[in-house]
Amino acid sequence: ILDYGFRVVVSSFFADIFKNNALNNAVLPVTVSDEFLAKIFAASEADPNVKLEINLQEQTIKLLGSKAPLSEGLGEAFDINPYKKTCMINGYDDIDYLLSIKEEIQEFETQRSLTL
Repeated sequence: ILDYGFRVVVSSFFADIFKNNALNNAVLPVTVSDEFLAKIFAASEADPNVKLEINLQEQTIKLLGSKAPLSEGLGEAFDINPYKKTCMINGYDDIDYLLSIKEEIQEFETQRSLTL
């Protein structure tokens, strides 16, 4: 789905396989409550120009529109694995992440070899 331009998929439920595959392919699966998902659908039916604002750093999703109450934004928080969050924010795959902590790994190995 990344090839079609999707960067985020919002739902109230994801199967583990889909969620992991999405994260591994730089697509953010955002899990929201059933109630918030219903608000997204209702708002988009009432106003096709309604927007979703997803803030990965703060782990929030907001529903924004030009009409009240959406003008203030309705939203909620979502969960994401801290490791996958770091990878998505920095554009890392698993190897890039390991390279980013190379010095920490080397320090650990040095300390470990001293205790053996």
